[in-house]
Amino acid sequence: MRIVFIGTGEIGVPTLRTLQKSEHELIGIVTQPDKPAGRDQKITPPPIKASVAGAKIPILQPAKIRDPQAIEDIRRLEPDVVVVVAYGQILPRPVLEIPKVACLNVHASLLPRWRGAAPIQAAIAAGDRETGITVMYMDEGLDTGDILLQRKIDILPDDTGGSLHDRMAEVAPEALLEGLRLLANGAAPRTPQDKQLATYAPKLNREAGRINWNEPAEVIERKIRAYNPWPGASTELDPASRSPALARASGVAGNRKLKIFSGVIADLRGKPGEILRSDTEFVIATSDSALSLTEVQLEGKRRMSATDFLRGHNR
Repeated sequence: MRIVFIGTGEIGVPTLRTLQKSEHELIGIVTQPDKPAGRDQKITPPPIKASVAGAKIPILQPAKIRDPQAIEDIRRLEPDVVVVVAYGQILPRPVLEIPKVACLNVHASLLPRWRGAAPIQAAIAAGDRETGITVMYMDEGLDTGDILLQRKIDILPDDTGGSLHDRMAEVAPEALLEGLRLLANGAAPRTPQDKQLATYAPKLNREAGRINWNEPAEVIERKIRAYNPWPGASTELDPASRSPALARASGVAGNRKLKIFSGVIADLRGKPGEILRSDTEFVIATSDSALSLTEVQLEGKRRMSATDFLRGHNR
């Protein structure tokens, strides 16, 4: 079948590469425009475009896919199927009506649970034991279309947003290929979602990663893993007022942002946010117990173990 791929993020790269090598004809790619990135704000292509550098495939990068010219450019490609993976914009009805067979979305959750922009982080933060890939028929809603098929994935106790993202990215290609085979054979099911079971995972910003020490340790530990690497979990650290050892470790007085990449629950008690230990172990009290930090990064410094941080190795 003739396929137009629409996507932006890293999670779609394995699926795109699989389509390139499949029996299907990849006739075009739609992705977001190149944008400034990094400290030097260098203009950088999105991961999907970068992954096919040098390939002779038409690439469209409209600022808004609902623009009439963008819709007409996609229509001219005459696709049988449009495949969408983490594009970042909602497709309007004129685009959904372009493919002859179907417009499919490959979504990183077991719909209807965790519709929205950040399903991977939401599943870890909520303590879900499993998630998965859903191949669905697209409609004008936010991840509300009928389900074609699903593939389940266990969430491991040490999974981070990054590690689960990578595992899901590897499962997605085969799920999509199976969906395309069912479509080609005229045997693809359509299972409506139960809207009563729907939950939502809104787009994250940096503020979402700010730790609230009034929450239970288990909740905070899950959020730290869920938001690693994006948007990152963090807290404000005031070494001078709380601990001489931390003052020595940070090297300066005053509040500084501390990113937290991992931690383990500790059976200690204190006022939420109180630093209970800062000698060879970095322990902060939560609402019900405490969290022993294991990997951190002080603002402006490198990432390191909490032990090295307390020894002042971050200077």
